[in-house]
Amino acid sequence: MELEELLTKAKALPSIPRVVSEVMTELNREDPDPRKISESVAIDPGLTARMLKLANSAFFGLTRKIDSVQDAISILGFNHVRTLVQAVALSSSFKTVPGVNLEQFWRYSLNTAKICRTLARSLKMSDGAAFTAGLTHAVGDLVMHIGMPELIARIDWTVSPFDMKRAEAEKAALGYTYADVGAAFAAKWDFPEAIVAALKHQLLPFEGDTYEPLAGVVHMAAWRARAQEINLDREGLKATFPDVVAILLGLDLDMVLDKDPSEWTSAGELSAFLA
Repeated sequence: MELEELLTKAKALPSIPRVVSEVMTELNREDPDPRKISESVAIDPGLTARMLKLANSAFFGLTRKIDSVQDAISILGFNHVRTLVQAVALSSSFKTVPGVNLEQFWRYSLNTAKICRTLARSLKMSDGAAFTAGLTHAVGDLVMHIGMPELIARIDWTVSPFDMKRAEAEKAALGYTYADVGAAFAAKWDFPEAIVAALKHQLLPFEGDTYEPLAGVVHMAAWRARAQEINLDREGLKATFPDVVAILLGLDLDMVLDKDPSEWTSAGELSAFLA
């Protein structure tokens, strides 16, 4: 199936929920109104409950309990509320996906997001944008499994979705990868252009005329999270380390490993995505 054909299949691409669209529109204003955001979220009790569940998990490492959307805004700030809304919207839009273990998928995605956040901080980049890019970087995989389940199942049979060579296998079979699909999906959901670009160029962040440091951060974080999923030892980490991307970001293996999460994603964090 051609990429354009996949992207025009309406049923294959979930639409952004109306309440999420309203909240994101307000958050994108120069001076967002906390009251309007709270009122919009309150319309959807399910969204409210899942946001608070995620906010109170180890996701943000808070020492006090968040009891309302107003608390979330005042304690976490608009950028983290944006992440909460996007995360909950994504997970609720992909309730079941043929051939995908969603618990593993969201664990991997959350781990990638956490590593993106710490890498971005060390590189003096926006940690909020990096976290969102990391969280959504593999959503194209879900879209592909929904839009063409039989074709993707054949690829899954030979190369695991978490294999380091997965993108190469997709490119050979289809002519495009989950990165291309994910970027198109993010654009459809009106994600910021910087995040769309990071998703689009995550596999080759510094090739030719492309220079996308945020995509480089996603590339490094995804490599580390994949390595965690497939239990690579130190020698395996050294053998697969993306040294060209690392050099251009000013990183080495030890520096990247130093940004590992203090706690890898827990069942409590995942419960907000799988409810």
